[in-house]
Amino acid sequence: MKFRRLTLFAAVGTIALAACASSSGTTASKTTANDVTNGSTSASPGFNSADVAFAQGMMPHHQQAVEMADLALDPALGASEKVRTLATEIKGAQDPEIKLMSGWLTTWGQPMQMDTAMGHNTSSMNGMMSDQEMVNLRAVKGPAFDTMWVQMMIRHHQGAIAMSQTAKGTGSNADAIALADRIIAAQQSEITVMKAMLMAK
Repeated sequence: MKFRRLTLFAAVGTIALAACASSSGTTASKTTANDVTNGSTSASPGFNSADVAFAQGMMPHHQQAVEMADLALDPALGASEKVRTLATEIKGAQDPEIKLMSGWLTTWGQPMQMDTAMGHNTSSMNGMMSDQEMVNLRAVKGPAFDTMWVQMMIRHHQGAIAMSQTAKGTGSNADAIALADRIIAAQQSEITVMKAMLMAK
C-alpha cells in the first residue's frame, strides 16, 4: 500500500506540475530541485534498461546545458539580462536533476556513463552541441552571443524533449517517467520564451 500511495502522489504531482509549466518555464523543474535538497534521490522500485539509458544520457545532456548557462553568466561575454536570467533558471533546474539521476543510478547499481563499447556516445545524442560549436559560442560577445546562445539552447532543449518522450514510451520506473514529464513541460515552456526572444530582435 505504501508504494501505491507514493505512485499516486507522484502521478498527481506530475499533473499539477505540467499545468504550472504552461505558464512558467521553471515551475516544474523547481520541484525537482526541492526534491534533491530534501534528499529524495532514490527512485521508486523497479526499472528497466530504458530508465537506465534515460538517466545515463540525460545527465551529460544536462551538464552541457549547465556549461552553456555558465557561459551566459560570464560577464566577459556580455549576455543580455534576459539571457542571463534564463541561464540562471536553467542552471538552477538542471543541476539538481543531475544529482537526482545520479542518485537513481547509484540505487540501481548501474554505471554513471553509457557503455561506449556498445556504440553509445554523448556526441550523437539529440540536441548536443559539438566541441566546435561550443568553441564558436565562446568566441562571440554581446548581441551576437545572445542570438547564438538562444538558437543553440532551443536545439538543446528540443533534444532533451525528444529523449524524455522516448523515456516515457519505453521506461518503466515511475519516478523516471515523472521526471521526463517535468523536463518536457519545463523545457517546452522555455523554448516558447526563447523563440519570442529571437522574434523580438
